[in-house]
Amino acid sequence: MYIVFLGAPGAGKGTQAAVVAKKLHLAHIATGDLFRRAVEVGTELGKQAKSYMEKGALVPNKITIAMVLEQISAPDSKEGVIFDGFPRNLEQAKALDEAFKKQGKAIDKVVYIKVAEEELLKRLSGRWICRKCQTPYHDVYSPPKVKGRCDKCGGELYQRPDDTVETVRERLKVYFSQTAPLIDYYTKSKKLVEVDGVGKVNEVAKRIVAAVRN
Repeated sequence: MYIVFLGAPGAGKGTQAAVVAKKLHLAHIATGDLFRRAVEVGTELGKQAKSYMEKGALVPNKITIAMVLEQISAPDSKEGVIFDGFPRNLEQAKALDEAFKKQGKAIDKVVYIKVAEEELLKRLSGRWICRKCQTPYHDVYSPPKVKGRCDKCGGELYQRPDDTVETVRERLKVYFSQTAPLIDYYTKSKKLVEVDGVGKVNEVAKRIVAAVRN
């Protein structure tokens, strides 16, 4: 079984992919991890990817897909795979389908973990870090006892540029503009299932497993 997980930043896609992969006995392939592993091991594809990563450029689809195909032929992927963070756009989705077709495989389901934009903003823009000991906090989910101060060391809490409301809004805007065609593409092929991403981790995981099995 080959499943693609889609979800905006803050939707819990990575967490759910790891949990559901264990429940369904599937391999969990996160493309970021895939790149890092290939670079560390020094594979031929890893070397090619590294040259782009060092320049801060996107790794071309051809290399990414070759890495994905290499990974799905590994022994731990024989029961199937959950793809987390790939494909990112329509071009990658079409290229992946084409590559799979040549191997007599196909994507079975695409799980879109849906979370309202306001909830995503709340999840992503409430994060704070201690300057001294790097302990993370969250305005809603794990607030400090004293506002602006770390419970552990009393250090000042600060917000990373990536976690401000303005930056988060921009990240979400980019994500939705890239993903809308992808959702349309998988809806037309009758592979897309939408799952409500609000709730406890296990509750959302149960919804995903039910949707995939149906």
